[in-house]
Amino acid sequence: MRIYHNKLQGYLGQSLKPVWLVFGDEPWQKNDSLARIKAAAQQQGYAETVRFSVDDKFDWQLLLQEYQALSLFSSLRIFEIELTTTKIGDTGSKAILALLEHLHNDVILLFHGPKLESATSNKKWFKSLDQQGIYLPLYELDAKGLPMWIQQQARGLNLKLSREVTQLLIELFEGNLPALSQELEKLVILFGQQTITLEAAEQLLVKQAKFNPFQIIDAMLLGQCNKCITMLDQQQQQGVAAGQIIWFFHREINQLLMMTEALQQGENINVLFKQYRIWDKRKPLYQQALKNIPQANLKLACARVAQLDLLSKTSSDFNPFILLADICITLYHGQTMKNFSLDYENF
Repeated sequence: MRIYHNKLQGYLGQSLKPVWLVFGDEPWQKNDSLARIKAAAQQQGYAETVRFSVDDKFDWQLLLQEYQALSLFSSLRIFEIELTTTKIGDTGSKAILALLEHLHNDVILLFHGPKLESATSNKKWFKSLDQQGIYLPLYELDAKGLPMWIQQQARGLNLKLSREVTQLLIELFEGNLPALSQELEKLVILFGQQTITLEAAEQLLVKQAKFNPFQIIDAMLLGQCNKCITMLDQQQQQGVAAGQIIWFFHREINQLLMMTEALQQGENINVLFKQYRIWDKRKPLYQQALKNIPQANLKLACARVAQLDLLSKTSSDFNPFILLADICITLYHGQTMKNFSLDYENF
């Protein structure tokens, strides 16, 4: 049976299934799911946890032998089996199927690992496990799912968040649930059950947020110029080298320009996604950018990135982070920004 993370607690309140499958790359949901499942099992007497880490050299006989052996400390055990690779081969597949033939209530099998490819989830060994238990596929929450997640966490913490504060949290921590979860816990300590104002949240949270160049590029592709500028400011305060971010800007803007030119020549967008190795979860970002950024703005932004690169290497009189913000705005407001020189001292 397939369920999602937000439904997990309800199923843990029922009788525990003998098999649990937790797969995905979002770390907070994974850690939270594993902790909740093990806590529920321990409350029902499964006091001992036996852990296995499965790689391409794993001896599956060790798992089978341990499963058949009686525990010296407890008759009820949790077998936590981490699959560092989901390509377990014929040996692993046969071992799991053999394990399921002798399934009993004294042991709960808890499998977890990285995101599953569709081919793996259709394998006989995985389908057999799924039929005996519950499968939690974990996906990174996007801006649409985050408000509900934040409000759910806030209710559990007795934290009072306004819609404006919730939106600020999304802008600062989207894509980083572990950091977002920590910030919510800090807000509880600092504010308790008091209503948190947007001003108070801004003074605290903007200083705490940690960004990386990939998040800046995502904001740029979505046209979130204010968020992009906030991230650039924070990168400057952290002492990040501007040259690193300039390189990211150059690569992404140049790539967008080439994709735009190819689309105008009749190329299929899915062919371009494959050619430029755009991941599935990033395709909506590029679709939005290709739809909303005019080709003239891309050409202007490319020229300004080249000028910024030269200025950053030949002069110390300019703040490259201000000029990076200029380029982000240029993508969406090129007609206005073309009237302003990057060499602002001579403007």
